[in-house]
Amino acid sequence: MSEPNKPVAHAPSAQAAPKSIATGLLLASFGAIAFSGKAIIVKLAYRHGVDAVTLIMYRMLFALPIFALMAWWASRGKAPLSRKDWLGIVWLGVTGYYLASFLDFAGLAYISASLERLILYLNPTLVLLLGLVFYQRRIALPHLIGMALSYAGVALVFSHEITLQGSDAAWGALLVFGSAVSYALYLVYSGEMVKRLGSMRLVGLATSVACLLCLLQFVVLRPLSAAMVAPEVIWLSVLNATLCTAVPVLMVMMAIERIGASLAAQTGMIGPLSTILMGVVILGEPFTAWVAAGTVLVIAGIFVFTRAAR
Repeated sequence: MSEPNKPVAHAPSAQAAPKSIATGLLLASFGAIAFSGKAIIVKLAYRHGVDAVTLIMYRMLFALPIFALMAWWASRGKAPLSRKDWLGIVWLGVTGYYLASFLDFAGLAYISASLERLILYLNPTLVLLLGLVFYQRRIALPHLIGMALSYAGVALVFSHEITLQGSDAAWGALLVFGSAVSYALYLVYSGEMVKRLGSMRLVGLATSVACLLCLLQFVVLRPLSAAMVAPEVIWLSVLNATLCTAVPVLMVMMAIERIGASLAAQTGMIGPLSTILMGVVILGEPFTAWVAAGTVLVIAGIFVFTRAAR
């Protein structure tokens, strides 16, 4: 038992805890907002006549040095990777970053940034469904309620958008949903490797693989003359690679260290709201009662879902 007259030894950590939580909440909030800005930047770039293959090439070209540096930094003093590790990294790079990113960029050419963000926000439900398929994990009633609310919200916004955009909206929504499924596969299969390699090392390596694949994709599918784009596309891609890709990854990882994954995920609910706000202010997207109601349903559903997961 500790001596009753010596409680001072615990005072620094007790005082530091609220500060650490506040810092973690700020990091998670700014990370979610920065992630959400990606859709806005992509939509702005499309106004300059660039296609998805070229646009994602530039984003990954500027992001590659950052993630390669991250991988090198996190690998210092660590055991070398085995052949099995490299195969796993390549697989996760293909599913979690290359395919998910490309499908997302392609889908944004057809749907609003608001609908894109709401579809991607269904990711936790897809992880649970994949867990059911591959590992027979149980789904509780609160999970089903949360999923019903969130999918109803997406369906509401989608039904409104398809009346405006027609079949293009259906194709775009399908592409973005494929992106969400691809990233969910990454999350399902990355758990063991995260424990073994560490999150920063795995993210740096897997994302570097994805960057190289996007560069290779451009070389195979487009003539080199397609790289001649408007200067605005270059600057938007630099912004996308830094502020909306590398910076939020680091912010979210630092937030998880301070407040845990669950609270960081709940703080991420600010993401769809910030996307909708930026879409209205920057892109001039309409903010209708349909979008408002659908967003409320999605956020409420994911809140119920994550609470049940805890």
